[in-house]
Amino acid sequence: MMVDKRQPAPTGQAGPAEVPLYGFQPPVGTPFGLEVSTVEDFFAEHDDWPWNPPRPVRVSFHYLIAVTEGELLHDVDHLTRSVAPGQWLWVRPGHTLCWHPPGTARGPFILFEPDVLTPGTARLLAPLTSHEAPAVLSPHPDDATWLHQTALQLLDEHRALGRRPLDVHHALRRSMLESLLLRLANAPGTTPTGAAMAGTGRGDTYGRFADALELHFRELHRAADYAELLGCSVRTLSRAARDTTGKGVRDLIGERRLLEARRLLGGARWDARSVAAHLGFSDTANFGRFFRDRTGLTPAAFASGEDTTAPWDDRTDSDGSHPRRSSYGRLTPEKVSRTSLA
Repeated sequence: MMVDKRQPAPTGQAGPAEVPLYGFQPPVGTPFGLEVSTVEDFFAEHDDWPWNPPRPVRVSFHYLIAVTEGELLHDVDHLTRSVAPGQWLWVRPGHTLCWHPPGTARGPFILFEPDVLTPGTARLLAPLTSHEAPAVLSPHPDDATWLHQTALQLLDEHRALGRRPLDVHHALRRSMLESLLLRLANAPGTTPTGAAMAGTGRGDTYGRFADALELHFRELHRAADYAELLGCSVRTLSRAARDTTGKGVRDLIGERRLLEARRLLGGARWDARSVAAHLGFSDTANFGRFFRDRTGLTPAAFASGEDTTAPWDDRTDSDGSHPRRSSYGRLTPEKVSRTSLA
């Protein structure tokens, strides 16, 4: 069950709170913050929400969909992802998402809150539970059968409530979930670039930078700012970022500011002037150049849902596919107080 946790913005003030935030509440009788279903059941049990009309929302929990048949179209942070059989969609807390109308996709659908994972497992999964990890995962065929079978076993155990003591039931569900995620995170083709750096000095430097960037991207925009904050040299920080992601610190800062701009212009419906001020640009024109150089669109065109022949995003998913622009930027989300997935 998803519960709308949106707080209304003060009168006359636009803001990200205009995109509904849904928390997680399992169906009655289902213990703890973990729910397992199938995407076809989800489609069958919802006649309208959340795709008629499509509404951009955010969630405070993780959910994964393993596509076994058909094709799933799903927007994550205003990019339309196409998920084919054998691939997994992973939506993380805080992502802006939007469902497409039901299609032909079939497969297990797993929802869980972050604190369901044990601390040790959560540390091992950090590269794939992080906000910037890829949304579409393409595990190696050698792992695909095991992953699918484990997901089905997890679904079977979830449906077996009452078959065995409650604490055993939950321990089994959590154990299978953690096994599934650990195998998925370490399957060839799914591990993000640089995950092997975890635990090394340079990997730790990048991890601390990523945390600092998430907190300070609105007001800190230079590599030197973050190096000073972390107590290291710019060269050390630059090498850590390059080794972990293949990108420079300046590029990573720009990508995070651009992602926030997309969210505010698209889902939250801010105007360019407000976004420019929020993200620390000197003026609206400077922000407009920044946005156009990276997307091929003006902020106004992006907000109105216009298309362009110019490339607007050079990111790719883990399978090398190119995500597509969401066409839902103009829609105003309507409040839905409760939506059950049971």
